Amino acid sequence: MSAATMAGPARRARRKQYLPLQVLLGFLVVYFLIPFWWVFVNSSKDAAGLFGGGSALWFADDVDYVGNFIQLFTFDGGIYGRWLLNSALYAVVGGVGATLLAVSAGYGFAKFRFAGRRFSFAVLLGSVMVPATALVIPTFVMFSQLGITNTIWAVILPTLLNPFGVYLMNIYARDAVPDELLDAARVDGAGEFRAFVQIAVPLMRPAIVTVLLLSVVASWNNYFLPLAMLSDNRLFPVTVGIGLWQGIASANNA
Repeated sequence: MSAATMAGPARRARRKQYLPLQVLLGFLVVYFLIPFWWVFVNSSKDAAGLFGGGSALWFADDVDYVGNFIQLFTFDGGIYGRWLLNSALYAVVGGVGATLLAVSAGYGFAKFRFAGRRFSFAVLLGSVMVPATALVIPTFVMFSQLGITNTIWAVILPTLLNPFGVYLMNIYARDAVPDELLDAARVDGAGEFRAFVQIAVPLMRPAIVTVLLLSVVASWNNYFLPLAMLSDNRLFPVTVGIGLWQGIASANNA
């Protein structure tokens, strides 16, 4: 029997072996796509279709995407567009700033020996286990004494601190940036900053992108911090703004 003849039954056997896993993965794909389908369907409904008791996963009789989006972006003077811009500002500035600090601090912990290094890194590891929400009230008290509550800085400054990002960059820099390569750069006359920018940063690019994505997403999804820090609705991110609208809608329907 030739090899080609034996390969056919072997392939069919492998397909049967992986069939339950493929079914499970297909189910998970459908499960995770349901929220996106729910948003797509319900964004076409008016208030009566949304709260009228019909199917939440299928369209109502009247489908009006254009009218709904016009109302969304014109309601209350177009405040929703401002909330989107605020969220983009907080996410980009906070995410990029947190990434820069995490890369610099992680590289410093990994490649330099200084007094108090172990203690500082232990404090860093301990701060990773502290929930961010537990620090909101002390941060609010401190910022209120400084007079910067109800400003964009009250949201941006706390998001610049990313202990997990520092830990991740430290672990990655230890293995990805060889000490011999840095020593060779110093022998060639490169300063510490030049060695960091031209040698270490390109080698740490995968971890930098990971920390950047995590920081931007965390800043965009931030809810409790701006809720506590801001009282002017023109400074709200979209997460807090939608929560405000949800409260108004619940009160009107009560």
